[in-house]
Amino acid sequence: MLNDITLGQYFPGNSPLHKMDPRIKILLTVLFVVSLFLVSDPLFLIAPVIFIGILYLIARIPVRFLLKSLKPLIPILIFTTVLNLFFLPGDVTLFSFWVIQISDKGLLNAILVLIRIVCLIAGSSLLTYTTSPIALTDGIERLLSPLGKLKFPVHDLAMMMSIALRFIPTLIEETEKIMSAQKARGADMETGSLVQRAKALVPILIPLLVSAFRRAEELALAMECRCYRGGEGRTRMKQLKLHLRDLWGSLITVILCGGMIALGFLL
Repeated sequence: MLNDITLGQYFPGNSPLHKMDPRIKILLTVLFVVSLFLVSDPLFLIAPVIFIGILYLIARIPVRFLLKSLKPLIPILIFTTVLNLFFLPGDVTLFSFWVIQISDKGLLNAILVLIRIVCLIAGSSLLTYTTSPIALTDGIERLLSPLGKLKFPVHDLAMMMSIALRFIPTLIEETEKIMSAQKARGADMETGSLVQRAKALVPILIPLLVSAFRRAEELALAMECRCYRGGEGRTRMKQLKLHLRDLWGSLITVILCGGMIALGFLL
């Protein structure tokens, strides 16, 4: 299950999405997510689904990576779908048995929530798939740079977010190694009551915390050895510049999201 978590992973490529300015990709991702929650009709979400599929084809990201990112969320998807499907009243009853009742509004809302979550995960995952941690840090820092005039630690915040995303795959790999080692020593983490399973996680969490602190200390030492002193006076090897592909990508995304929001409010 842990191997299915792909958040924070970067897949190198040479597609137009990989070459886009990280600032533009971050802003467009936020706009896309906001527009998803302003739409109240599942029919209006057909366009975003097709749009996300086209973007994955352009970026040459295999569909299995998207499916792997959705696999850990299957219980949440089922829970939210069932909750909206069976417990939301409507004008027309489509199915009724004992306390179970499916209405037209419940069915539409269940489909809407399901598509929203899938598009949300797919869109946010595409940002990390096509943006390296260094580019993502630079993009966040440049977007938040106006807050620097208010003495806000912009560079420190961007660096912490980048390091956190970068170490998600590392911690997942470390967790897998610890679980395999504990199972080899006879640990049973798959049977028993809920309390027994929770107790079985203690031999995993303690070594994981120790390993995380050790890695953090090693990273801090490596940054000090390289004379890292924060963002003051730092220069960048690659300067962020806007290109024509950024303009076209922004135009297409803004038209799509603007159309979704407009139709949501008008209809």
